[in-house]
Amino acid sequence: MAEENIFLFVPNLIGYARIVLALLSFYLMPFSPWPAVFCYLLSALLDAFDGHAARALNQSTKFGAMLDMLTDRCATMCLLVNLSLLYPSYTFFFQVSMCLDIASHWLHMHSSTVKGSASHKAIDLSGNPILHLYYTSRLALFVMCMGNELFFCLLYVLHFVEEPAGWLYGLLALSGIICLLKSVISLVHLITASQNMAAMDTAEREAKAKAKAQ
Repeated sequence: MAEENIFLFVPNLIGYARIVLALLSFYLMPFSPWPAVFCYLLSALLDAFDGHAARALNQSTKFGAMLDMLTDRCATMCLLVNLSLLYPSYTFFFQVSMCLDIASHWLHMHSSTVKGSASHKAIDLSGNPILHLYYTSRLALFVMCMGNELFFCLLYVLHFVEEPAGWLYGLLALSGIICLLKSVISLVHLITASQNMAAMDTAEREAKAKAKAQ
Protein backbone atom coordinates (compact mmCIF):
# COMPACT_ATOMS: atom_id res chain seq x y z
CA MET A 1 0.00 0.00 0.00
CA ALA A 2 1.43 3.39 -1.01
CA GLU A 3 2.22 5.80 1.80
CA GLU A 4 -0.36 8.56 2.18
CA ASN A 5 0.75 12.14 1.58
CA ILE A 6 -0.97 14.17 4.29
CA PHE A 7 -0.03 17.42 2.56
CA LEU A 8 -2.07 16.46 -0.52
CA PHE A 9 -5.27 15.55 1.30
CA VAL A 10 -8.27 17.37 -0.18
CA PRO A 11 -9.12 19.42 2.96
CA ASN A 12 -5.49 20.54 3.17
CA LEU A 13 -5.52 21.56 -0.51
CA ILE A 14 -8.58 23.66 0.32
CA GLY A 15 -6.58 25.09 3.20
CA TYR A 16 -3.77 26.14 0.85
CA ALA A 17 -6.35 27.85 -1.40
CA ARG A 18 -7.62 29.74 1.64
CA ILE A 19 -4.09 30.96 2.36
CA VAL A 20 -3.60 32.17 -1.23
CA LEU A 21 -6.93 34.01 -1.14
CA ALA A 22 -6.09 35.58 2.20
CA LEU A 23 -2.69 36.76 1.00
CA LEU A 24 -4.28 38.22 -2.14
CA SER A 25 -6.80 39.99 0.06
CA PHE A 26 -4.03 41.51 2.22
CA TYR A 27 -2.24 42.74 -0.89
CA LEU A 28 -5.40 44.37 -2.26
CA MET A 29 -6.58 45.98 0.98
CA PRO A 30 -4.68 49.29 0.68
CA PHE A 31 -6.09 50.22 -2.73
CA SER A 32 -8.86 47.86 -3.88
CA PRO A 33 -11.46 47.33 -1.12
CA TRP A 34 -14.18 45.33 -2.90
CA PRO A 35 -11.93 42.68 -4.48
CA ALA A 36 -10.05 42.51 -1.16
CA VAL A 37 -13.26 41.81 0.77
CA PHE A 38 -14.39 39.28 -1.84
CA CYS A 39 -11.13 37.31 -1.53
CA TYR A 40 -11.18 37.58 2.26
CA LEU A 41 -14.76 36.36 2.68
CA LEU A 42 -14.27 33.59 0.10
CA SER A 43 -11.28 32.40 2.08
CA ALA A 44 -13.39 32.45 5.25
CA LEU A 45 -16.29 30.67 3.53
CA LEU A 46 -14.03 27.85 2.34
CA ASP A 47 -13.40 27.11 6.01
CA ALA A 48 -16.82 25.43 6.07
CA PHE A 49 -15.92 23.17 3.14
CA ASP A 50 -12.59 21.78 4.33
CA GLY A 51 -14.26 20.31 7.40
CA HIS A 52 -16.95 18.65 5.30
CA ALA A 53 -14.29 17.27 2.97
CA ALA A 54 -12.25 15.94 5.88
CA ARG A 55 -15.23 14.06 7.32
CA ALA A 56 -16.57 12.82 3.97
CA LEU A 57 -13.19 11.55 2.76
CA ASN A 58 -11.94 10.38 6.17
CA GLN A 59 -9.02 12.80 5.86
CA SER A 60 -9.13 14.54 9.24
CA THR A 61 -5.58 15.26 10.40
CA LYS A 62 -3.84 17.14 13.20
CA PHE A 63 -1.92 19.10 10.55
CA GLY A 64 -5.17 20.09 8.86
CA ALA A 65 -6.71 21.20 12.16
CA MET A 66 -3.68 23.35 12.95
CA LEU A 67 -3.55 24.75 9.40
CA ASP A 68 -7.22 25.65 9.64
CA MET A 69 -6.89 27.41 12.97
CA LEU A 70 -3.73 29.31 12.04
CA THR A 71 -5.26 30.51 8.77
CA ASP A 72 -8.31 31.82 10.63
CA ARG A 73 -6.29 33.56 13.33
CA CYS A 74 -3.72 35.11 10.97
CA ALA A 75 -6.37 36.31 8.52
CA THR A 76 -8.41 38.04 11.22
CA MET A 77 -5.25 39.50 12.75
CA CYS A 78 -4.11 40.99 9.43
CA LEU A 79 -7.55 42.50 8.79
CA LEU A 80 -7.50 44.08 12.26
CA VAL A 81 -4.04 45.50 11.58
CA ASN A 82 -5.48 47.18 8.50
CA LEU A 83 -8.45 48.47 10.50
CA SER A 84 -6.02 49.95 13.03
CA LEU A 85 -4.53 52.00 10.21
CA LEU A 86 -7.95 53.12 8.96
CA TYR A 87 -9.40 53.84 12.41
CA PRO A 88 -6.40 54.80 14.58
CA SER A 89 -8.56 56.02 17.47
CA TYR A 90 -9.89 52.48 17.87
CA THR A 91 -6.49 50.78 17.74
CA PHE A 92 -6.69 49.67 21.38
CA PHE A 93 -9.97 47.86 20.70
CA PHE A 94 -8.46 46.06 17.73
CA GLN A 95 -5.35 45.16 19.72
CA VAL A 96 -7.40 43.68 22.56
CA SER A 97 -9.49 41.75 20.02
CA MET A 98 -6.35 40.31 18.39
CA CYS A 99 -4.81 39.33 21.74
CA LEU A 100 -8.00 37.66 22.98
CA ASP A 101 -8.58 35.80 19.71
CA ILE A 102 -5.04 34.45 19.39
CA ALA A 103 -4.41 33.72 23.07
CA SER A 104 -7.72 31.92 23.63
CA HIS A 105 -7.47 29.71 20.56
CA TRP A 106 -3.79 28.89 21.04
CA LEU A 107 -4.22 27.93 24.70
CA HIS A 108 -7.40 26.00 23.89
CA MET A 109 -5.66 24.11 21.08
CA HIS A 110 -2.61 23.42 23.26
CA SER A 111 -4.66 22.16 26.20
CA SER A 112 -6.71 19.85 23.96
CA THR A 113 -3.53 18.51 22.33
CA VAL A 114 -1.91 17.83 25.71
CA LYS A 115 -5.08 15.97 26.73
CA GLY A 116 -4.77 13.82 23.61
CA SER A 117 -7.58 15.18 21.46
CA ALA A 118 -7.20 15.14 17.67
CA SER A 119 -8.75 18.59 17.41
CA HIS A 120 -9.53 21.56 19.61
CA LYS A 121 -13.16 20.83 18.70
CA ALA A 122 -13.02 17.27 20.04
CA ILE A 123 -12.39 17.76 23.77
CA ASP A 124 -14.98 17.12 26.47
CA LEU A 125 -17.14 20.24 26.63
CA SER A 126 -20.01 18.76 28.64
CA GLY A 127 -19.23 20.97 31.60
CA ASN A 128 -19.49 24.20 29.63
CA PRO A 129 -22.84 24.83 27.91
CA ILE A 130 -21.52 27.80 25.90
CA LEU A 131 -18.63 25.89 24.33
CA HIS A 132 -20.82 22.80 23.97
CA LEU A 133 -23.32 24.73 21.84
CA TYR A 134 -20.54 26.52 19.95
CA TYR A 135 -18.79 23.32 18.89
CA THR A 136 -21.72 20.89 18.54
CA SER A 137 -24.04 23.14 16.52
CA ARG A 138 -22.59 23.73 13.06
CA LEU A 139 -25.13 26.48 12.49
CA ALA A 140 -24.12 28.31 15.67
CA LEU A 141 -20.44 27.95 14.79
CA PHE A 142 -21.00 29.22 11.24
CA VAL A 143 -23.11 32.19 12.36
CA MET A 144 -20.62 33.21 15.05
CA CYS A 145 -17.56 32.95 12.82
CA MET A 146 -19.05 34.55 9.72
CA GLY A 147 -20.81 37.26 11.72
CA ASN A 148 -17.52 38.14 13.38
CA GLU A 149 -15.67 38.34 10.07
CA LEU A 150 -18.53 40.26 8.44
CA PHE A 151 -18.41 42.94 11.14
CA PHE A 152 -14.72 43.64 10.56
CA CYS A 153 -15.14 43.50 6.78
CA LEU A 154 -18.00 46.01 6.94
CA LEU A 155 -15.88 48.35 9.06
CA TYR A 156 -13.20 48.10 6.40
CA VAL A 157 -15.57 48.67 3.46
CA LEU A 158 -17.48 51.55 5.07
CA HIS A 159 -14.25 53.51 5.32
CA PHE A 160 -14.25 53.72 1.50
CA VAL A 161 -17.97 54.36 0.99
CA GLU A 162 -18.89 58.04 0.95
CA GLU A 163 -22.66 57.68 1.50
CA PRO A 164 -23.42 54.20 2.88
CA ALA A 165 -26.95 52.85 2.55
CA GLY A 166 -28.95 52.48 5.75
CA TRP A 167 -29.09 48.70 5.49
CA LEU A 168 -25.29 48.59 5.69
CA TYR A 169 -25.42 50.21 9.12
CA GLY A 170 -28.14 47.78 10.16
CA LEU A 171 -26.01 44.84 9.04
CA LEU A 172 -23.03 46.39 10.83
CA ALA A 173 -25.02 46.62 14.07
CA LEU A 174 -26.24 43.01 13.80
CA SER A 175 -22.81 41.62 12.99
CA GLY A 176 -21.36 43.80 15.76
CA ILE A 177 -23.58 42.02 18.30
CA ILE A 178 -22.35 38.68 16.94
CA CYS A 179 -18.76 39.93 17.14
CA LEU A 180 -19.29 40.85 20.79
CA LEU A 181 -20.75 37.40 21.52
CA LYS A 182 -17.78 35.81 19.73
CA SER A 183 -15.45 37.79 21.99
CA VAL A 184 -17.31 36.48 25.04
CA ILE A 185 -16.89 32.94 23.71
CA SER A 186 -13.17 33.60 23.20
CA LEU A 187 -12.93 34.75 26.82
CA VAL A 188 -14.70 31.55 27.92
CA HIS A 189 -12.21 29.63 25.74
CA LEU A 190 -9.34 31.30 27.55
CA ILE A 191 -10.72 30.67 31.02
CA THR A 192 -11.67 27.05 30.28
CA ALA A 193 -8.33 26.25 28.67
CA SER A 194 -6.50 27.84 31.61
CA GLN A 195 -8.52 25.71 34.02
CA ASN A 196 -7.75 22.60 31.96
CA MET A 197 -4.03 23.34 31.98
CA ALA A 198 -4.07 24.06 35.73
CA ALA A 199 -5.94 20.80 36.38
CA MET A 200 -3.37 18.85 34.35
CA ASP A 201 -0.53 20.58 36.22
CA THR A 202 -2.16 19.71 39.55
CA ALA A 203 -2.64 16.07 38.56
CA GLU A 204 0.96 15.84 37.36
CA ARG A 205 2.33 17.38 40.56
CA GLU A 206 0.20 15.05 42.68
CA ALA A 207 1.43 12.05 40.70
CA LYS A 208 5.06 13.13 41.20
CA ALA A 209 4.50 13.70 44.92
CA LYS A 210 2.86 10.27 45.23
CA ALA A 211 5.75 8.63 43.39
CA LYS A 212 8.28 10.29 45.71
CA ALA A 213 6.32 9.21 48.78
CA GLN A 214 6.50 5.60 47.63
